[in-house]
Order: sequence, then C-alpha cells, then structure tokens
Amino acid sequence: MKSTKLSGEAGSKARVVILDSGEEAFTTLTKFANDAGITAASLTAIGAFERAAVGWFDFEKKTYKKIEIAEQCEVLSAIGDIAVGDDGKASLHVHVVLGLADGTTRGGHLLEGKVRPTLEVIVADTPAHLRRKKKPDLGIALIDIVAGKM
Repeated sequence: MKSTKLSGEAGSKARVVILDSGEEAFTTLTKFANDAGITAASLTAIGAFERAAVGWFDFEKKTYKKIEIAEQCEVLSAIGDIAVGDDGKASLHVHVVLGLADGTTRGGHLLEGKVRPTLEVIVADTPAHLRRKKKPDLGIALIDIVAGKM
C-alpha cells in the first residue's frame, strides 16, 4: 500500500491510498486509518479484486449474511466512512458494487476483498470526530453524532 496527501486546508485532508495485488482491502484500509490517526472521513474507491465477500444485513438474525464472490471482479463503486469504534480504533463502514465477467453485479457491505491488480481509494478526512457505537437492539455499530462531540 502507498498513500499521499492530496490537500490539507482548513483542518481537512484528502489522501489517495493505492493498494497492491494481494493486499486484503478491509484490513489494509483499517490499518491505514489507525496509523494515520483518522477519526472522521469519507472514502470512495475503484479497482478490482481477485475474490471478495460482501454482507447483506439480516435484521431478524442481527448479523450479516456473507456472500462470497470467488472470481475476479471489478470494484465498480465503493463508498463508505471511517469513524472511531467502541474500542477507540478506526471503524470502517464500506459498501461496494462489484462487476462480474458476465456483466452482472454483486453488492453489499464490504467484508473482505483480495486486491488484484489495484484498489485506488480517496480518503477525505475532517477535523471532526465521528463515533461509532454498538446498538444492541440492532446487533451493529452505527455513527452516534452526540457521542462524537464528547
């Protein structure tokens, strides 16, 4: 993974993060966010995976149904955010649309993606702090604006 700052005016920063073949996207981006001390950001990305897994949230079971994509796929769109989780570390929430060789798509919450050949990510962070808190009634963590101001 390589990254560079694109801008940094008035307390905000934009960076490009380039992931290389073989890197696991979710893990690598989480490590990048922690190492960079990012507490609030949005992200977008394009590229490709040799395989991936997305999740579909099942409200009844309060968990993600894992959907495996066991083939090369294009990252047609990835959009998400970075906040601080209950553990004090970066918490990513990323949705993707993946294009398959036959023109069909798969999409959902990015659980994992093995990059091939690249993933180009734009991270736009701000001086604000976003806090993601676990919601026991839902079984997932969501951004809590009030907690982020503390």
